[in-house]
Amino acid sequence: MIVTQPRELIGRFVADLTGTPGDWGQFTTLGVLDRDGILLAGVVYNHFTSWNCCMHVGALPNVRWMSRELLFAAFDYPFNQLGMRRVTGLVPKRNKRARKLDEHLGFEYEGNLRNALPDDDMIVYGMLRERCKWISPAFASRARRQQCATT
Repeated sequence: MIVTQPRELIGRFVADLTGTPGDWGQFTTLGVLDRDGILLAGVVYNHFTSWNCCMHVGALPNVRWMSRELLFAAFDYPFNQLGMRRVTGLVPKRNKRARKLDEHLGFEYEGNLRNALPDDDMIVYGMLRERCKWISPAFASRARRQQCATT
């Protein structure tokens, strides 16, 4: 199940799993709960401008949490609901698992922020709205049909 609250709990969860300080400032969240209400994964959005926001994802290792429904919701929020032109992903350099996930989702490497964290560099990834495969009309239609079939 996808939830947006409790925001503070999801924010702390993502910070702990990603190795980031968790000083999100103004932020919103998505969380993925299992059938027992256990938080499996979370998404934090922050650093909002009129055209961009940052997106941070944290998930328990070795747990199946990603679904098409979640991907559609995760990218629908910044691109369709907020009207962003781009989404920025900031990932600690040593978090190879998160970097691989970002690249798999379609984020593109944009740079390296040296010493941006207390003990690591920060890798910058970006996804432009027009290059996001998770908000295409065909994908949205498939996701809605799949959701209708399961409810």
